[in-house]
Amino acid sequence: MTEAAKPARRRGSDARVDQQPGFVLHSYAWRETSLIVDVFTRDHGRMALVARGAKRPTSHFRGLLDPFCPLSLSWSGRNEIKSLVRVEWLGGLAPLRGDGLFAAFYLNELLVRLLVRGDAHEQLFRGYIGALRTLAHGGAQQACLRGFEMDLLREMGYLPPLDHGADGAAIDAMQWYHVDSQRGWLQTDAPDELSVRGATVQAMAVRDFTQPQAAQQAKSLLRQLIRYHLNGQPLNTRRILQDLRALETEALDT
Repeated sequence: MTEAAKPARRRGSDARVDQQPGFVLHSYAWRETSLIVDVFTRDHGRMALVARGAKRPTSHFRGLLDPFCPLSLSWSGRNEIKSLVRVEWLGGLAPLRGDGLFAAFYLNELLVRLLVRGDAHEQLFRGYIGALRTLAHGGAQQACLRGFEMDLLREMGYLPPLDHGADGAAIDAMQWYHVDSQRGWLQTDAPDELSVRGATVQAMAVRDFTQPQAAQQAKSLLRQLIRYHLNGQPLNTRRILQDLRALETEALDT
C-alpha cells in the first residue's frame, strides 16, 4: 500500500471523509443485515463505522471488509459511529497464513483494546503496515511482535525511555532493572521474574532480539506493561493460542 493514496478531505467529527487509507481490525453484526466495523486509519486512527446492508448478497461491501486488506474508506456522519459510504481495495500486501496470520490477529486485538477512537497515529499506522509485510513474508516473527508492541506502547506514552533510568543515569548493561509504569527503570538488587538486565533494555533500544535472554526478558516485560494497561484483562488471541498448543500437546501424547 503506497503513501500516495488520496488524503482525507476533512478530519475528526466533520461530516464527510473521503478515500482514507485503512484496515479492518474487527467487525460484528448489527441488526439483521448490517455490520459495525472497527477500522484503523492513517489520519484518524481507530474508528467505528456502520456498514449498512453489508450482509446482503448484493451489498457492494461484500468481500471487502476483511482484516489485513489495504482499503480506501469513505464515511460520513457526526456521531461517534460514522456511516461507511464507500470501500475500495488498494492491494499491495501479500496474504497472511499460519503463524503469521495468528500473529496479525494479535496485533489487531492490541489496537482494539488499547487505542481510543478518533486519535491519529500516523507513525503507528506505518508500523502496522510494516509488521503485516514482515509477517506475510515469513520474517522474524518474535522481533516483529516485540517491535510493534514497543511502537504501540511508545505512541500511547506507556514505554519508558530506553537510554536512561528513573534517576537520569545511562542504562548499565550489567545492572538489573525493574520497570515502574510511572517512573521508568529502577535499579534493583533483588531481581525477580519481572526484572530485566540493562543489556536487555539496551537491546530493546536498537531492536536487537538475537540473544535468547534479551528476547525472553523483553517479551515478558512488554507483556507485563500491556497487562497493566489492560487492567489485568487477558487477551483473547493469547488465550486461544495457549488452548491450541495444549491441544497439540495432547495429540502428540496420544
